[in-house]
Amino acid sequence: MAESNPVEEQRPPAAPGERPHVLVVDDAEMMRAMLARELPRRGCRVSTAGSGEEGVRLAQSEDFAVAIVDILMPGLDGMETLKRLRQESPATEVVLLTGHGTIEGAVAGMRSGAYDYLTKPCRLSELSAVLRRAVEHRALRRENAALKRLVSSGAGGTSMVAASGVMRDLMARLERVAPTDSPVLIQGESGTGKELVARLLHRQSGRRDKPFVVINCTAIPDSLFESELFGHQRGAFTGAVERRLGLVEAADGGTLFLDEVGEMNPAAQAKLLRTLESGEIRRVGENRTSRVDVRVVAATNKRLANEVAAGRFREDLYYRLNGVPLHIPPLRDRGEDVEALVQHFLMEAGKHPRVTGISAEALAELRAYAWPGNVRELKNCVQALRILAIGSEITLDDLPPHIRTARPKDGNPWDRRPILELAQVTEDYILYALERCGGNKSQAARLLGIDPKTLYKRLRRQSGDAPLSSFSVGKEEQGASPLPGRKCK
Repeated sequence: MAESNPVEEQRPPAAPGERPHVLVVDDAEMMRAMLARELPRRGCRVSTAGSGEEGVRLAQSEDFAVAIVDILMPGLDGMETLKRLRQESPATEVVLLTGHGTIEGAVAGMRSGAYDYLTKPCRLSELSAVLRRAVEHRALRRENAALKRLVSSGAGGTSMVAASGVMRDLMARLERVAPTDSPVLIQGESGTGKELVARLLHRQSGRRDKPFVVINCTAIPDSLFESELFGHQRGAFTGAVERRLGLVEAADGGTLFLDEVGEMNPAAQAKLLRTLESGEIRRVGENRTSRVDVRVVAATNKRLANEVAAGRFREDLYYRLNGVPLHIPPLRDRGEDVEALVQHFLMEAGKHPRVTGISAEALAELRAYAWPGNVRELKNCVQALRILAIGSEITLDDLPPHIRTARPKDGNPWDRRPILELAQVTEDYILYALERCGGNKSQAARLLGIDPKTLYKRLRRQSGDAPLSSFSVGKEEQGASPLPGRKCK
């Protein structure tokens, strides 16, 4: 193999946190020695094997980015070695070395999964360029695998409606923390949009072009948690028929989102803490460790401080995750967002939606409802109304019965007031207006929008010409809140 001009050299890019590990499989000792000497100068770590059998054994215990395999070898030749490497280490890219007489075999190797081939003799600069492209191709394949897993788990959008002051404050806080690598702990009830906030953090960070990997801590059985997080070697346990990349490693360079982290079992908490502290992972059934570079964003609908106090969550892990806390308030505490969310969900119907608006009465009912399922429940409700509403506008009659008949939210003064006859309500309100105006009938009539003569007739009808001092707002004395009125000036 010819030496290269230093100007022509191109170093293979290292994966985040480490140099690419290259396996050289060649029966020629001089070739192995030369590549073991030269490739580290070009940014690689190198292991060598003098036979195909030895190369396959090394691949069973080490994670190689690229394997350089000579086609003509005694025993297990290069083509058979390629097939075995594809079985034992499918993430490893294979580059075949061939003489002019075996180019057809190299082309067949490409069809069997080899990344590329080089004919001997070749320049080191040429080999370095192929290695660089192979490492990039491997990184791209890993990222695509992570994205496919995201699609299967249902990746959401990355826009958030924030009309209320408390949500605008949350978004301002998010924008400040997003560009950093600080861990973030998002707390809030189910359905408030914790994953959406996590995706916004990722999208506004410097890792936006890298994977965003979701781990649903409630959906993974305890027995498989370690394997899902850190991956496993072939044969590590029953059913492990091939080496598998863990979700933490799949997120390398990007963001790892731990959804409902409060549900993690103690053993998994300990292993996650070690990874956060050291930046290293170890696959199940493997002795060596690998470095990863991930930003961790965790979410929970529990108060983790209470879980720590109860001994159900590790205190040291809690402080690791709680770098910057973000709290999403429930929808019942931010009624200003309801109208904006309804309009947002209506617009999701597309360019020509059948239902385009909502009446003031229907909107008032939606704002008064407590929404135990938060934004998720509101979205499902609007999606159903888009289909079932009779006209182009959602009306009171279109709303589900459980919303129309729901009691008002806590704190509404009418929540504890008995239903009275309309005549009684009118009488009470007239007396309330008089009391607020200090007994000035003309002023009270003006505020009530009626003629003073009409007011005098009503008072005589109610009191039998009794003096004003005999009137009192009796319902107020019984503990009921009066109807709101305009203050007299």
